[in-house]
Amino acid sequence: MKAAVFYGPNQALKVEEVPTPQIGSGEILVKVSACGLCHTDLHYIDHGVPTFKKPPLILGHEISGTVAEVASDVTTFKVGDRVLLPAVMSCGVCSFCRSGRENICASMKMFGNDVDGGYAEYVKAPAKDAFNLPEEIPLIEGCIIADAITTPFHAVKNRAQVKPGDSVVVFGCGGVGLNMVQVANAVGGSVIAIDLSEPKLEMAKKLGAVATINAKEVPDVAKAVRKLTGGGADIACECIGNPKTMEIAFNTLRTGGRFVIVGYTEHSMNLNASRVMYREMEVVGSLGCRPVDYPKVIELARTGKIQVAPMVSKRFSLDQINEGFDYLRSGEGFRSVIVP
Repeated sequence: MKAAVFYGPNQALKVEEVPTPQIGSGEILVKVSACGLCHTDLHYIDHGVPTFKKPPLILGHEISGTVAEVASDVTTFKVGDRVLLPAVMSCGVCSFCRSGRENICASMKMFGNDVDGGYAEYVKAPAKDAFNLPEEIPLIEGCIIADAITTPFHAVKNRAQVKPGDSVVVFGCGGVGLNMVQVANAVGGSVIAIDLSEPKLEMAKKLGAVATINAKEVPDVAKAVRKLTGGGADIACECIGNPKTMEIAFNTLRTGGRFVIVGYTEHSMNLNASRVMYREMEVVGSLGCRPVDYPKVIELARTGKIQVAPMVSKRFSLDQINEGFDYLRSGEGFRSVIVP
């Protein structure tokens, strides 16, 4: 099969012929329809963040496709079924999984990190981790549910605990941030979106943001948010992974507010400890999404309560994958996908 192979940081991916995966007990082989391009992959390629499986490795963790083969002991899927693969697979038996926090499984396996991922014509997966993708959801654009929509869902519902009427500030309107906007809006939050790009802020309005702030045009973003919210937001979510914007996001909050870190960075951030203590502020992290929540997100997409197709700005072929990553680096668009 054809695949885009990662050989190490600061190198373009190489599109080449590799062996088609051979499935074992409990597994399915999926013919990849699409795989989303994600900033997580850029951390490996551009920033030297190590993958758990040493290169060569096939990246890609937002995967949709059709079942091409099933192991003899698999009864939940058949050849031809439309499926979505979660970004992260959990073991189901560690203390975190058994307490309902499978997204921080002690033995988690991530496509395109621990095992070969979806920038290929085929990928194998445990049948227990796959989800049926209804006909109402487009197969290609639906791939982004695997991370760009489920990650914001977990952040909004389980970590930020957004309730109807809560004021929610979202920093960063990329693929994850824009989906934070629409999920928070869907559950009744009053959302303020912040970014440097007017087209992305316009999209945030279309997805339900009640107000937007272009950080290039406002000298004090935190002050502007406090003014808009009458003293500070209930919840602030940082989806960029920048220590500076994390500090600003924290400073947008009212007393007793909740700060949710969704963006990844390996750098330290500075927060005022006395303010966290004296004002009873909450600072929480958010990683991925629990498997139990995937069917809920799929149903929201099936019924149109959250949008999927408009969130995909551009498609690239497997041969164009490095061009796709350049597009991602440019900051243009919302989410792009590879179509093998």
